[in-house]
Amino acid sequence: MLHRFFTLVRQPYSLSLLLLGFASGLPLALTSGTLQAWMTVANVDLKTIGFFSLVGQAYVFKFMWAPMMDRYTPPFLGRRRGWLLVTQVLLIGLIASMALLEPGKHLWWLAAIAVLVAFCSASQDIVFDAYKTDLLPADQRGSGAAISVLGYRLAMLVSGGLALWLADRYLGWHATYVLMALLLLPGIIATLRAPEPVLDAPAPRTLEQAMFAPLRDFFSRNNAWLILLLIVLYKLGDAFAMSLSTPFLIRGVGFNAGDVGLVNKTLGLLATIIGALYGGLLMQRMTLFRALLLFGILQAVSNAGYWVLAITTKHLVSMAGVIFLENLCGGMGTAAFVALLMTLCNTSFSATQFALLSALSAVGRVYVGPIAGWFVETHGWAWFYLFTIAVSVPGLVLLLVCRQTLEYTQRTGTFMVRMTYPRHYRFALRMLAAGCALLFIWLTLTIAHALGANAVEAINDNLLMLGCILVIAGTLLGSFLDYLSLRNSHAADTHK
Repeated sequence: MLHRFFTLVRQPYSLSLLLLGFASGLPLALTSGTLQAWMTVANVDLKTIGFFSLVGQAYVFKFMWAPMMDRYTPPFLGRRRGWLLVTQVLLIGLIASMALLEPGKHLWWLAAIAVLVAFCSASQDIVFDAYKTDLLPADQRGSGAAISVLGYRLAMLVSGGLALWLADRYLGWHATYVLMALLLLPGIIATLRAPEPVLDAPAPRTLEQAMFAPLRDFFSRNNAWLILLLIVLYKLGDAFAMSLSTPFLIRGVGFNAGDVGLVNKTLGLLATIIGALYGGLLMQRMTLFRALLLFGILQAVSNAGYWVLAITTKHLVSMAGVIFLENLCGGMGTAAFVALLMTLCNTSFSATQFALLSALSAVGRVYVGPIAGWFVETHGWAWFYLFTIAVSVPGLVLLLVCRQTLEYTQRTGTFMVRMTYPRHYRFALRMLAAGCALLFIWLTLTIAHALGANAVEAINDNLLMLGCILVIAGTLLGSFLDYLSLRNSHAADTHK
């Protein structure tokens, strides 16, 4: 087994993907958990610390400027490596400049720089995801995803737990942030030495094309709407299970916070890395569809471990075993899921499409919290974790429905074009676009209300409700049309 892991790491581009994955994951904690810890030590009030969590919104809305990184090419290193170098150099300078500030004295300067760090980090993620998609052939995407996940997770450990330990015991906060900035230098070396992807597909010629062509391209494909639902639902059960895992272990089972933190940060991280690497190895010997199906089933079944904890006596060993198993299966599922997103991207505008699809995949992770809390309060922990298994089933069913499309795309590198119900599909897309526009207006008005514009409060709830209805109705209509198209194509094949 160990020999296979070394074989995986020695594959072409592995070292570059590992270092670039590390550079991609390093800035995240420096503007979130680690920065919050620094502010706490500096006696900044909790309200202000909570406000700093908004810094991370750049990672959610990165698709908004992704088209610019598809359209424009820097005058050096090419379209992908050029942008990688620009973002990495900016990150080094910005993170080092954070080390010159004091949270107690320069709070708003620190906030401004943290926003810029998050923006540049999200931009680096956009380009790195596009780089992987453009560089790796179909049979290497699983292993490439595993290697990049390994680098990303290691970076989160370094900029999270290790940075806190160094700042507290040895270096102090200023020197620790300088060290974190210097740790981005291997990423620059990897960018300079890595190959630029050679593509047959042309880059967008205008910014308008870069913004709208990715959407037209995706929604012209067979099963596009069902695949959108698949992206949302595939890891939904996993998202439900993880949303309240820490409160469950502390309040539901009775473990102390120190034990839970130690096991989650060490054993959980180790299991995720092993799962991603082993998933990458397995994907070298099976199709993307089979990997998604197998790992999706394992993700669902692993949630049963939390159910066992809910109905049995508290024991540290059983908690460690459950966390290891859940993170192991989750890591395997993540490797396959990242490979799926790469497969679904057109290399002409992979930065925009990957940013959009990855933002869509975060919908479940972001919005399951309120539903999970209500379910636990109403039905208890044991039924909740059985519910997380049931929630995983629709994603697996959708995967079976989309099998033909996914296997065709992986085999040929092209996408099946849809020919049926063109007017009805346009109507569904317009409903979805109108709903998204209303939700964006609602978000803008919500921010204005938080800043003191009380006049907009009355219409906020109506905008939210109407926007959600249009988004859901458009998605359901498009998915129903996909189902009809599939049924008609199967009937036509039967009569041949």
